[in-house]
Amino acid sequence: MPSPTENTPPLPFPDAPSRPLPPLEDIEAAFTRYEKPEPPRWRRYALHLGLFLLTLLTTTLAGAEWMTGNFTFGSPTLTQAEILRGLWFSVPFLGVLAVHEFGHYFTARRNSVRASLPFFIPFFTGLFSTIGTFGAVIRIKDRIFSRREFFDIGLAGPLAGFLVAVPVLIYGFLSLPPAEYVFQVHPEYQQYGADYARYVYQGGQGLTLAKPLLYQGLEYLFADPARLPHPNELTHYPVLLAGALALFFTALNLLPIGQLDGGHILYGLLGAQRFNRLSAVLFIGFIFYAGLGLFSLQTTGREWLYWGLPYFGYLFLVLRRVVPTPRRALHLSVGVWAAQLACAVAWPGILGNPGWLVFGLLLSRVMGIFHPPALDETPLSPGRKVLGWLMLAIFVLCFTPSPFTFS
Repeated sequence: MPSPTENTPPLPFPDAPSRPLPPLEDIEAAFTRYEKPEPPRWRRYALHLGLFLLTLLTTTLAGAEWMTGNFTFGSPTLTQAEILRGLWFSVPFLGVLAVHEFGHYFTARRNSVRASLPFFIPFFTGLFSTIGTFGAVIRIKDRIFSRREFFDIGLAGPLAGFLVAVPVLIYGFLSLPPAEYVFQVHPEYQQYGADYARYVYQGGQGLTLAKPLLYQGLEYLFADPARLPHPNELTHYPVLLAGALALFFTALNLLPIGQLDGGHILYGLLGAQRFNRLSAVLFIGFIFYAGLGLFSLQTTGREWLYWGLPYFGYLFLVLRRVVPTPRRALHLSVGVWAAQLACAVAWPGILGNPGWLVFGLLLSRVMGIFHPPALDETPLSPGRKVLGWLMLAIFVLCFTPSPFTFS
């Protein structure tokens, strides 16, 4: 065999042909021909900026609707001044989302992991009340190779967003308008005076936002009790609403399941094998609590068939990703369904939250409930471990099982 040349590495097999390999530049050029070319930089920037501006518009319109209580098709009766007031909701709320996503982005770039700028997702129908957006995401373009990188990138977003959400909420408490402000939104309440809630909420009407532990603590420290809004009227206080929703989205991202930010953090703390076992247990508990809300409904006769059978199909669909075979998924679904029914019979007043079922479907079928192992499974440093457990404590402070109540 001829001795290897500069462009010809040694051949691994003695009977392999001795034809010299082409130069590396030619190989790269051949692969490049089959890669989809990157769009021009100006076009990418225009897309990100356009989505942000459109989301700013939709969240501003949503904020104006919440402030005025005017939820009509396309909000035709909103004035320009009322729409501009909607910026009091959209600017702080989008500010928290932007800081969250840029926390991911800059940490990824610091670790030499290519990532896209944030994609903001506008959402506004004019048919029913929304918050004007589905949030924002970035796209990781490179493979992440180490447990530490997963941890750093996953933690940076919610930590950065949390550090902005708390001051927003504090400002909302410190800048509360007088209690009479609610009469500007609901003039019909004025006839009842300061005791209006006793008369207008007898049927429990309206939307109520739950107060997580952190919200309650900041309210106690910074709010004037005489100016605090009734829970049903919180949506008319834009900065306070933005801060409350920021805590909700922080908690949502910190759920320690799968490949959510909280999943990346807990994976970094525990490693792939232990985390994936725990993630499966947490996911089953999550679905159990969510579906328990269906069994608390007062249903009789054939009404059980209308939702009971589709719900069992839902259980099989989402729990199929937890176990390796369809047979085990069927057994697990039967077990969860039977346990939920037993709890509803034994404790008729027990509550769940069916609203989480949609998110459970996304976790199972889109995001995944398990975390892939990294090539480098080196454990985290002590400082990162402390920060990781601190973030999980923040999750507990920001999370509430039933964040929204409609009645």
